[in-house]
Amino acid sequence: MHAYRTHTCGQLRKEHVGQTVRLSGWVNRRRDHGGLLFIDLRDHYGITQCVIEPDAAAFAECDKVRSEWVITITGRVVQRFEAVINRELPTGEIEVRIDNIAVQSEAQELPLPVFGDLDYPEETRLKYRFLDLRRERLHRNIVLRSRIIQSLRNRMIAQNFTEFQTPILTASSPEGARDFLVPSRRYPGHFYALPQAPQQFKQLIMVSGFDRYFQIAPCFRDEDGRADRSPGEFYQLDVEMSFVEQKDVFDAIQPVLLGCFEEFAEGRKVYQEVPHITYEDAALLYGTDKPDLRNPILLSDVSEVFAREDVAFKAFKAKTVRAIPAPGAAGQPRSFFDKLNDWARTEGAAGLGYIQLEEVEGRIAGKGPIAKFLSEEAMAALVAKTGVKSGDAVFFSADAKKDRAAKIAGLARTRIGTELKLIEENCFKFCWIVDMPMYEWDEDEKKIDFGHNPFSLPQYDREKFMKLKADASLNQDDREEILGIKVFQYDIVCNGYEMLSGAVRNRDPEVMLKAFEIVGHGRDYTEAKFGGMLSAFRYGAPPHGGCAVGLERVVMLLAGEENIREVTVFPMNQQGEDLLMNAPTEVLPKQLRELHIRVVQPEKEKV
Repeated sequence: MHAYRTHTCGQLRKEHVGQTVRLSGWVNRRRDHGGLLFIDLRDHYGITQCVIEPDAAAFAECDKVRSEWVITITGRVVQRFEAVINRELPTGEIEVRIDNIAVQSEAQELPLPVFGDLDYPEETRLKYRFLDLRRERLHRNIVLRSRIIQSLRNRMIAQNFTEFQTPILTASSPEGARDFLVPSRRYPGHFYALPQAPQQFKQLIMVSGFDRYFQIAPCFRDEDGRADRSPGEFYQLDVEMSFVEQKDVFDAIQPVLLGCFEEFAEGRKVYQEVPHITYEDAALLYGTDKPDLRNPILLSDVSEVFAREDVAFKAFKAKTVRAIPAPGAAGQPRSFFDKLNDWARTEGAAGLGYIQLEEVEGRIAGKGPIAKFLSEEAMAALVAKTGVKSGDAVFFSADAKKDRAAKIAGLARTRIGTELKLIEENCFKFCWIVDMPMYEWDEDEKKIDFGHNPFSLPQYDREKFMKLKADASLNQDDREEILGIKVFQYDIVCNGYEMLSGAVRNRDPEVMLKAFEIVGHGRDYTEAKFGGMLSAFRYGAPPHGGCAVGLERVVMLLAGEENIREVTVFPMNQQGEDLLMNAPTEVLPKQLRELHIRVVQPEKEKV
């Protein structure tokens, strides 16, 4: 017989009754029922109930064990009586009568219990992550993560993609988030960077003559964490394809992602229709480029209604005004409207005006603090624009800045949909966001900057693009022309979360140099930062495009979690600290000398 186990703790069934077996695992729970001592033994695969009577030879040793001790038991499999069968456990029809026990490892008093699903402070959970990972829900999430990755890998291979590994130590790149830098011992004053993504390398793989690449890629970004983004590091399904247009990427990746969701949906509905929504329409209809289509509320621009001469509400004049319908909300108590107004102020808005709709003599009329300022004709125009009906309410987000009005409206759409319980449950709804802007206006720096990935292919005539101005003397028309340029860039959004981002790539060196020149980077700068890729493009580059899927977000949605840390094995906290391994930490002076580095502490702020 094997020294530790003949079976796992999730393996025994009725057909094993009468066999002598050996199991090893952790004591999940110990129950003393007077005449009998029960030990629920747990390993990676499941739980088996073990039992021993007081007159048994091994009883004294069994009586010593406590939660999370690691033990090995030997005994005979017996069938449970019908009345005590546990239908919730795969092993619930049997139990093991203990003949012998060996303690492999004792456990000290636990800082957090493994049995049960009590909520504990995050600091405790991360410091003792090895205990947290033994808990059923988290253990199940991590196994699910592995299964999802395997499913994605199998689906990619089935579509004739080949897996490659790209470098971890690379050059610092100025685009995107802040790099993690690695000092070079051999080259004083020089630094490697951990890759924010394999972006340049996967494009170089296409230039090298390979056709369909993928990788389960680690990515590193020195940015703050949030519920749907890990600080420091994360993984993505990275993809690139040669000789493709945008539709080819969609056709290859959409069935992979939807198929994976169907495989792990566990009864939840996966909508197969994936609409294409332009970036501009997403901002207008949903107030965000990450719309949750489970919410039926659609926003509308009613700026023209409030600009009419027969509307006397001056607070909305000369502003962008977005309307947020609230179906059936007219009958809500005053507190409902006041609470939403107070919430809007916490988001930085002046408030959230509203009108309640009712039918008066066969027409839709409004009541509330804003309605009295609208004429009958203006109210009819508002109703036609928003699609509201009697019994509904409509809220308004107004701001001098168009983007700000849209953002508050988008947040209000989510808030109202949640408050009114309009959001469809137990389903996954996807959409493509397409036709993104190549550039955006940086109000702080008063300059044009990249709106998204700087390596994306412009949807613009090449000759006209090469003639665009690229200096501080841009007039308003020049600026509007540049800000109106779209790119072949796209996202997939599911239930309000960005799942995938990608683009058809710009492979023309001169267009790429011009693209960076428009945001203020001269040719020398761009050649220095992206010389490897520019050089490759000058030796024959195929049309290519790709994308990346955020693995943690996929697992988070499928696991039904709201925080990425619940699907990550060893996550950092929000401050980017690893509480288990105590990182980041100081290093020895000798190590700093080898790297030619001196630490200069920041000056303390004067009080």
